[in-house]
Amino acid sequence: MSGVVFFKTNMLEVLKKFYLQEIECQLWMDQDDCLIFKNGNFLFGFCQRDKADIDGIITFFYDEKKEVDRFYVKLAEKADKAPRDNSKYSIYHFFSWDPEGRLLEFQYFYNLNDIT
Repeated sequence: MSGVVFFKTNMLEVLKKFYLQEIECQLWMDQDDCLIFKNGNFLFGFCQRDKADIDGIITFFYDEKKEVDRFYVKLAEKADKAPRDNSKYSIYHFFSWDPEGRLLEFQYFYNLNDIT
């Protein structure tokens, strides 16, 4: 089974550019007023609507800690602060925002190899 998480947006073209160029996602499907992006095995989409959904967190996780650092360098001006360890969840992460104000998290799981 697979799935897609959708969000309403007022800025479809701006988000398209952001997620393709800044976050390095792939455009998985273009349905004119809805775009579905792919990042690894994560599918998420945005549909042009009158009101935007900006609640929740879109989390991207990576197999290597250095990938979190790489995205921090790209997004440092938009980031909450530098990447840091979170011992409660055994992660290394930072937060940022997309152009519409959705919270984004970039993280590395220290114990991911122990889980899979």
